[in-house]
Amino acid sequence: MEGPYIIIAIIVLILGVFFTVVPVGLWISSMASGVKVGLFSLVGMKLRRVRPDRILLPMIKATKAGLSLNMNELEAHYLAGGNVDGVVDALIASERAGIDLSFEKAAAIDLAGRQVLEAVKMSVNPKVIETPNISAVAKDGIELLVKARVTVRANLERLVGGAGESTILARIGEGIVTTVGSSVSHKEVLENPDNISKLVLSKGLDSGTAFEILSIDIADIDVGRNIGAHLQSLQAEADKNIAQAKAEERRAMAIALEQEMRASVVQAEAEVPHALATALREGRLSVMDYYNMQNIQADTKMRQEIAGDGQATNITEGE
Repeated sequence: MEGPYIIIAIIVLILGVFFTVVPVGLWISSMASGVKVGLFSLVGMKLRRVRPDRILLPMIKATKAGLSLNMNELEAHYLAGGNVDGVVDALIASERAGIDLSFEKAAAIDLAGRQVLEAVKMSVNPKVIETPNISAVAKDGIELLVKARVTVRANLERLVGGAGESTILARIGEGIVTTVGSSVSHKEVLENPDNISKLVLSKGLDSGTAFEILSIDIADIDVGRNIGAHLQSLQAEADKNIAQAKAEERRAMAIALEQEMRASVVQAEAEVPHALATALREGRLSVMDYYNMQNIQADTKMRQEIAGDGQATNITEGE
């Protein structure tokens, strides 16, 4: 009795291993959908560490949509790290929209790190990018804050290697600054804001990018600060500080010169007694002459003191 049970257990084990290794349900679904694939091909995918559902389900979707794809290409794209389902969805969307997009181009876009389905949708339905407030100064020194809306469409031919949205925004900001900066007055810009759009759009800002600029619309313009007056104020303040520094330098030089002259006078006065002694000793000056000189000095000092008291008295009376 044990023999039949052992045989049944072996058969059940073999069937369990078979259904585990071979996705029979997926094979049946694919055959019912018109996708011809062998059981050994599915086993080969398992051995190559490829999930069969990641290949067969997109293949079924593409077949039902009328696309002719090669399963080996899908498997190669999966092994390369690509999103097979996203590529197939993008191919279906492009075929419905009448856009010429091959599998190789879609796979290259996907492997480049871009969302190929989003790119196809953007080709059909253009995207609007809004710039932040861009500060620009006209020639009269008035700052203008400009906000623009840019309508772009994805260029599938330049998605691989083309610049992204940040480059578009940077170029538009540069164009707005250049356009406003070349205006004589900020009033000209406020009166004709469409001139900014025309000049910026004529510069070919989408060159080398993954997008095609359809239109640039000025959404808002605000008047900012008077940059010219502010710069003139700063320049005047700087000039004043320079003038004060130079005046302080001249004052310091004058004080130093005055102190130097006083030192010279003190030095000269210190040499007077020595010169008098030398003159007395050598006989060039007599004693009487010396006394007369002392009397003259005392008389001069007395007159100066009297004159000083008289000035003080006159001032007191005047008050």
